[in-house]
Amino acid sequence: MNPFLLNLFLAVTWAGLWGSFTLTQLAFGFVMGFITLWITQPLFGGSNGYYLRAYRVVRLILFFLYDLCMSSVQVAFDVLTPKNRSNPAILEMPLDVESDIEILLVTNLISLTPGTLSLDVTPDRKTLIVHAMFADDPEEVIRGLKSGMERMVKEVFET
Repeated sequence: MNPFLLNLFLAVTWAGLWGSFTLTQLAFGFVMGFITLWITQPLFGGSNGYYLRAYRVVRLILFFLYDLCMSSVQVAFDVLTPKNRSNPAILEMPLDVESDIEILLVTNLISLTPGTLSLDVTPDRKTLIVHAMFADDPEEVIRGLKSGMERMVKEVFET
């Protein structure tokens, strides 16, 4: 049986037992179901794929939130201080991700982060055109995006 569907079933069951189908109860039920399935995994002979992917998704979310906060502070500081520290540039970032969903997720996460904006993907889907607000060292910006956002997205979709 699919562990994700079983986890959803356990979340709905948890909320039903409490008699409250709120988002909080469903989320708590989902977490409790995940822990229960993880602990009982050896009994069912399931694979670690579901649990590893869940870990990678949570890690990507936490990394994005950290990156969001840090870049927000950097942009706000530049806007609120009299000296202009930005050095904008349009960069070409080679893509290692290949599927449509991976490219979509990378481009959206980059665009949601203040100070960077995904402009376009080349027709061969091998290069992402990015506008960076702080591109003093363009190679470092590209290296940071590839080793951070793109690498984590790629790991989420690995089998």
